[in-house]
Amino acid sequence: MKPTLQLRLGTSLTMTPQLQQAIQLLQLSTLDLRQEIQQALESNPMLELDEDYEALEVVEAQDASEISTAETNSEIPEEYPLDSDWSDLYQDHAGSLTSSGSSSGSDDGQDFERNTSVESLQDHLRWQLAMTDLDDRERQMAESLIDAVDGAGYLSLTLDELVDGLRGQGLAGLKASELEQVLLRLQQFDPTGVFARDLRECLLLQLALLPDDLPLLAQARRLVRQFLEALGNDDRKLLKRRLGLDDAELDHVIRLIRALDPRPASAWGEPASDYVIPDLLVRHTRHGWQVELNPEALPKLRIQPEYAALIKRADKSVDNTFLKDNLQEARWLMKSLSSRNDTLLKVGREIMARQIDFLEQGEEGMKPLILANIAEVVEMHESTISRVTTQKYIHTPRGVFELKFFFSSQVGGSGNGDAHSSTAIRARIRKLIADEPARKPLSDSRLVDLLASDGIEVARRTVAKYREAMSIPSSSERKRLA
Repeated sequence: MKPTLQLRLGTSLTMTPQLQQAIQLLQLSTLDLRQEIQQALESNPMLELDEDYEALEVVEAQDASEISTAETNSEIPEEYPLDSDWSDLYQDHAGSLTSSGSSSGSDDGQDFERNTSVESLQDHLRWQLAMTDLDDRERQMAESLIDAVDGAGYLSLTLDELVDGLRGQGLAGLKASELEQVLLRLQQFDPTGVFARDLRECLLLQLALLPDDLPLLAQARRLVRQFLEALGNDDRKLLKRRLGLDDAELDHVIRLIRALDPRPASAWGEPASDYVIPDLLVRHTRHGWQVELNPEALPKLRIQPEYAALIKRADKSVDNTFLKDNLQEARWLMKSLSSRNDTLLKVGREIMARQIDFLEQGEEGMKPLILANIAEVVEMHESTISRVTTQKYIHTPRGVFELKFFFSSQVGGSGNGDAHSSTAIRARIRKLIADEPARKPLSDSRLVDLLASDGIEVARRTVAKYREAMSIPSSSERKRLA
């Protein structure tokens, strides 16, 4: 066959390392992100701290005095070429709650640090389960699956073993196919790849979340599904022949696979920080409740103007290329940080817009809220909302809370259709018990009646469960302690 040259035009989505970095930054806690920024400051001469900035800004409109000349700007692209960037993944939506990209700071100068406890992987999975719409039978199966997840995020038992155990717990007639349907739901949880039964399934779960038009994604999925052993043996000849790839394409596929996490839950075994710094602030102004970024959360960055001025047009020297590359990386980092802030504001605004009663009344005013409610408005996946709200904190007049705190399932309801969150019900139970006569404490049945009079219909076993979760003794024990 005679070799020929052909010109092909087309569009494709490229998941560059820079875009992967931007998504990763969104998941980091403030303390972890501070470490990332410090490392960038130490390794990139184009970055420096700017104490004069009031907020992090995207470096797409750098002043000519900062970058030396407009001619230099025209030579260096503002960002790496992408057919899809951060704004495509997280589109802006207007909210009913006022928000601002920067903050003038707290009026009372309070200390924003707060102690935080360690959350286990199972705690994180159960929180997502509570925010998922399942019936009682499915929820019992889900609890069993969560208990079977090991420290790396994999199922430690087979479905047949789990089915046998569940049948002994009252789910007579349970089939493995029923349990597998629940498993498929849970495999959408964060961290991505959790609940996998082996390495192959773990990697496929992560590949499934990538855009379908990502170049060579189909080949990457096929490699993991059929030829993972060949990859482990570095049998490139077999992989190229079976997948129909040349050397460059195979290298791309292998890089994509190696960017995945074979132990998706390993990070949950790391100790949590002793203190947290809130990412967001909420305060009441004459315009209503306002959500802002915490200006003290992250250091302020800018492009180093003296080094930027050294970049010369059309200079291909090693030094000039080094400066260009670092300038591009610096711009991308600043763009990613700005986008992270925008996304946090968007999600935080939607959450607080639905929980204004909490701000004004306390926990008794908490409304039912699940991940799907926020995901639908901001057009993100539920697992993404879980990542955005994990280890992200907001300072309110009532204290510092993790954004996850404001989610709770609907438990009770009254005839007029009012909804009540589990958090609000627990707060109401705690208040009723605090106000009870010392010599005649309220029984669980009496608490059920009092809640019903407030339009909150819950079962006695639910009241008992909430009371025990709050470490409140039974009525007989409280009477003895009086």
